[in-house]
Amino acid sequence: MKARALSLASLATSALPASFTSSARAVFKRLLAVGQATRPQLCQDLGLSRPTLSAAMTELSRLDYVEVVGQAQGHTGRTASIYRIGKGAGHTIAIDAGSTVIRYRVAYLDGRVLLTGTYALSSGQRHMSAEISRKVDDAVAQSLASCVPDWGPLRAIGVAVPARVTGQSRMVAPGQETWMFGAFTPPSGVPLILENNVNCAAIAEHNYGAAAGRRDFSFIQVGLKIGMGTVLGGEVVRGQNGAAGELGHLPFPWSASDVPQPETLEDYIGADALMARVRADWPDHDPPRDSIDLFRRAGEGDPAALVHVKRHGQDVGRLIAACVAVIDPGFVVLGGGVGSLPVLLPYVREEVGRLSYATEIETSTLGADATLLGIGKLAAAHAQSALIDA
Repeated sequence: MKARALSLASLATSALPASFTSSARAVFKRLLAVGQATRPQLCQDLGLSRPTLSAAMTELSRLDYVEVVGQAQGHTGRTASIYRIGKGAGHTIAIDAGSTVIRYRVAYLDGRVLLTGTYALSSGQRHMSAEISRKVDDAVAQSLASCVPDWGPLRAIGVAVPARVTGQSRMVAPGQETWMFGAFTPPSGVPLILENNVNCAAIAEHNYGAAAGRRDFSFIQVGLKIGMGTVLGGEVVRGQNGAAGELGHLPFPWSASDVPQPETLEDYIGADALMARVRADWPDHDPPRDSIDLFRRAGEGDPAALVHVKRHGQDVGRLIAACVAVIDPGFVVLGGGVGSLPVLLPYVREEVGRLSYATEIETSTLGADATLLGIGKLAAAHAQSALIDA
């Protein structure tokens, strides 16, 4: 299949002809936020009169954007209908194109999950590849094949990619103008949302996780790859070239006898390099199978495992201290396949405290779901804007 660059401009659909009053838009967005509510609750939450709310419901019901899902008993004995987003609002497909597994989720715009699935990769892959492209295509094909009328229209596809994404929503890799999905052709007329995977994890932590309610923080991913997503003033920082947070490009090593090369820091601090050092230095013939096994043993008090986990925690702490010196976010969420393991946290905190300014550091509360939740949030927000704000 001929490779081609992906951009929102080439896939955007025209705005829907429907236009809505401000009260109808407010009701729709409120139901997206809370999941379901009665008319009295919506009147109270939005400050709308009963006639105004009734008119808004009529507007939204005309396109099946809201639906009744039950009845609630009030204090006076009266019943009130419970509303939620209707099937006419449609659904989205969210895909986490990860380094070891492709995960996908189909959901209504309010987050109700319709379908989930995974595709394992043949090996850990630090960059966009033909195999990742094929598995993304498989995920979309499976989602489309499983679609039933009650899901409503497909409004957007979001893909979190292991690459930087420019303002034109194109994937870019070091030394190459544009990365392409060689084996992925999205459905015609469906908007495609691309975002860097670590930025997606930061978005999820900001909306649902450890950083909820904070306007300034950084999410640091440590696993097979390393990366950072930063939110300042409530907005994701992407940078002029989409390269904000590309920690693998910090100069490393940096000394009078060494010449830094691209991605050598990731070569040193990534999970593969960690385990290579562990195996080379392990005192007997039973080294840990992988990083999960290493950290499990450390949690059980194994002295050899603790030595390596402490050293890795110090390395991660030095990385975070470098980031704090530039951004000073005040709060850091540590995630990724290795970073999200609680055994690492005390050593990271100790090293950051030794080297840098006061910074709160917590482990991700979302774990492996963070990236998928983040790209799902972006896809739903795009769909909402097209449906209601056009």
